[in-house]
Amino acid sequence: MSVHDTHAFAPYVRTLGRGPGKSRSLTREEACDALGQILRGDALPEQVGAFLMLLRYRGEDPDEVAGLVEAARAEGPGWDIGRVDLDWPSYADGRTRGAAHFLTAARIIARSGVRVVLHGLPGGPGREAIAEGLAATAIPITETEAGTRAALDHANIAFVPTPVLAPGLARLLALRGVLGLRSPMNTVARLLNPFDAAAGVDGVFHPPYLKLHLGAAERLGRARLAVLKGGGGEAERRPEKATPVFLWAEGRVTEVAFPARCSADADEAVQAAATVQATVALALLALGKAETADDADAQAQILMR
Repeated sequence: MSVHDTHAFAPYVRTLGRGPGKSRSLTREEACDALGQILRGDALPEQVGAFLMLLRYRGEDPDEVAGLVEAARAEGPGWDIGRVDLDWPSYADGRTRGAAHFLTAARIIARSGVRVVLHGLPGGPGREAIAEGLAATAIPITETEAGTRAALDHANIAFVPTPVLAPGLARLLALRGVLGLRSPMNTVARLLNPFDAAAGVDGVFHPPYLKLHLGAAERLGRARLAVLKGGGGEAERRPEKATPVFLWAEGRVTEVAFPARCSADADEAVQAAATVQATVALALLALGKAETADDADAQAQILMR
């Protein structure tokens, strides 16, 4: 290719990076095609890095994210694992945190008869607490269609690694160490919902992402999604302070105000139990098994016994 030729991916970099007054976000269709080219290996490494960082610099757009998610989902393995009730993404890597109490909460929800699929990166730098939590809760890490179906049929829960679900997306997530920053692929991974679960829970690091996730959920036709600024960026409700949870359901967003449930200076065991119970309540709200914060917390208390 000569210096006068234009690479097929170049228009997307140009659209995002032309400068003030000239650049714009990608349309949903453009974003889907752009990420599809990347995942197929049609874009050059220089273009991939520029694309990811321009998306981050500009700030993600709900239509753009919806298109990116559609491209990532198309990379999926196409498994038939039966009904999945609750999608639970886990992508808050790279931050020191304590025990991953949301995994205990997911296990409790599964024991109540809800089929739960978690997905993410089950180990590696910054994910030590996740690896330890999966081992402690005996949540199986499954890498095949048959193994995932068997885990769900046996105990209603499985953790499927992202490299199995979307290997190209996993490679893009791994570029964080190269680029020095998270990219919009972290948002895409959280919204993947690879098995079309009827409901989902989602945690974000920063409040501005709440609206983005809810807007993308609307565009993707998600039935129910509960989003909160979660503990460590995970879908984990911290009980020592009041927490607003934003629920996308029945074509609209509702804010549900969860009150604090324990003191900030409570001992570690009390805080751990309260975090698990609070996160179980979050899942019950997402599933539509509770309509109010008080009802969700009361049902969670029963499930904890």
